[in-house]
Amino acid sequence: MERFNPKVFLRSLLLSYLLSGILLVVISFALYRFRLKESQIQMAVILVYVLSCALAGFLTGKGIRRQRFLCGLMAGILYFAILLAVSFLMEKGIAPSIQQMVTVLAICAGSGVLGGVLS
Repeated sequence: MERFNPKVFLRSLLLSYLLSGILLVVISFALYRFRLKESQIQMAVILVYVLSCALAGFLTGKGIRRQRFLCGLMAGILYFAILLAVSFLMEKGIAPSIQQMVTVLAICAGSGVLGGVLS
């Protein structure tokens, strides 16, 4: 069994953000082509969070090979933390409400746990 290795977390987060980027480009194209409603786009963005964090949790669980539940949880929380930091830097402050942030954190952490458990 492999011990804690930050490279595993970095690799899994990099791949999950790559997946996020690809899926967001697909959503952008769908928005342009099909003139989607705002509610449809919000659901698609939530789906991107779920898939990306689940991938991060899955890859982290596979890489660490022990305590997969906690590895997935940590991957989801790290995904959220990076997302929050980039949003903070781009917006020069935190724009969304606390409720939205807690919801996204719960989605990211839960999806990471799911991915870790499935690994």
